[in-house]
Amino acid sequence: MPFALLKHGLSADYPVDVDLPPPCELKPHYDVVIIGGGGHGLAIAYYLAKYHGITNVAVLEKAYLGGGNTARNTAVIRSNYLTSEGVRFYAESVRMFQNLSNEFDFNIMYSERGQLTLAHTDATVRAFRQRAEVNKHFGGRTEMIDRQQIRELVPSLNLDPGHLPVLAGLWHIDGATARHDAVAWGYAKQAAKRGVEIHQLTEVQDLVIRNGRIEAVKTNRGTVQCGCVVQAVAGASSLLMNKAGIRAPIQTYPLQAMVTQPLKPFLDPLVSSSALHCYVQQTSRGEIVFGGGSDPYPLYGSRSTLDLKESLLAHAIEMFPFMANAKLMRQWAGSTDMTPDYSPIMGLSPVDNYYLDAGWGTWGFKATPICGKTMAELVASGGRVPELIAPFALERFSRFQQVNEMGATAASH
Repeated sequence: MPFALLKHGLSADYPVDVDLPPPCELKPHYDVVIIGGGGHGLAIAYYLAKYHGITNVAVLEKAYLGGGNTARNTAVIRSNYLTSEGVRFYAESVRMFQNLSNEFDFNIMYSERGQLTLAHTDATVRAFRQRAEVNKHFGGRTEMIDRQQIRELVPSLNLDPGHLPVLAGLWHIDGATARHDAVAWGYAKQAAKRGVEIHQLTEVQDLVIRNGRIEAVKTNRGTVQCGCVVQAVAGASSLLMNKAGIRAPIQTYPLQAMVTQPLKPFLDPLVSSSALHCYVQQTSRGEIVFGGGSDPYPLYGSRSTLDLKESLLAHAIEMFPFMANAKLMRQWAGSTDMTPDYSPIMGLSPVDNYYLDAGWGTWGFKATPICGKTMAELVASGGRVPELIAPFALERFSRFQQVNEMGATAASH
C-alpha cells in the first residue's frame, strides 16, 4: 500500500489542484487595487470577478493572506443586532455563509449552533424583547427564552453567578461559526481562478492623489497605476485613511481572546453575557474559546495582557464554574477599529474612486460575504451605492444620522 501511494504521488498524471498561482511581478496598471488581503478584500475581489467580469484586479497584502484580524477573531456568525439597518445587513450575510462551502467547493466548516445572550437585569430583558421583535421583522430567527429553557439548552451553565442571576435569554437560532482561514482561502482560491492577482508581502506605503482623485498606489515593490482603490485593512483603517487625507472617526483598540486545551464536548450554543463582559464557545475540536470586551485604551497593536486574562477568565468561571480546572493553551489579540456608533463605514469617500471598507470593530468576520458582494457592486457600478450599505456611509457622522449598535455586541465594550 505505501509503495502504491508513493507511485501515485510521483506520477505525472497526479491531479494537482493548486490553490494559488506562484508569485508574480506587479503590473504597471490595474482597473481595481484592493488594499488588504483578509476576508473582506478577497471577497470583494471574488465578487468583482465572478459577477461583474472585472478581473484586472490586484489584492495587495503587506504580510500573508488572512493573517490580520481574519486570523485573530473567534469566528462567530450572527445577525441579532439592534437596528433595522444592521439586522437586514447581517441577516443577508448569514444566508450567504450558509452556502459558501458549496459555492467554493471548499469546506469552510460552517456550523449552525445558535447563540444565547444572557439577561441579568430587568432593563436588559426589556432591551432583548425589542431586539427579538426587530430581528423577526427583518428576517432573523431570534426569540426570548426563560430560565427553564436556558437550563434545558445549556445544562452546565450557572444561572446564579454572584450578584447577577440570569433572568432570561435572547436565543438567536441563526448563530453559527465557520473556519475563518478557510473562508479567506476559499475566496482567494476562487478569485485567483478567475484571473485576480493576489500579492502577498506587498505593503502600501503611500497613495498618489491628484485633483481629488486616486491615481496610483506606492508599494515596497513599486508604484502601480489604478482606476480605483478599495481599502479593506481592519486594524489600520484610520492610518490608511490619513494617507488619503480623510479624517477618520475611528479609534483602534486591542481585543483579546484565549482558548483552552480540548475537552469532551459539553457546549453546543455560543453563550455570552454583556454584564459579565464575556462570551464562551466550544470548538469542533473541543477547545473552549473565551472572548470579551476591548481593552480600555487605544493602541495600534496586538498583544496579550495578564490583566485581561485574569478578569475574563474570572467572569467565564462565574458562568461555568467547573472550567476553573481547565488548562489554558494560548492567548492572542487583534486590533479593532471602533466608530462612535459601533457600525462600519462602507461606501464612497471624499476622494474620487477611493472606496472605504472600514470601522468594523468586533463584527467584521460575520459580514465578510455581504460586504464583499455589496462593495463589489459599488465598484462595478462606478460609485452607485447599494441600498443595503447606504446607511453606513462616512458622511452619516456629519449628518448626525448614526446607526447605533452600541448594545448589540456579544460582550459589552
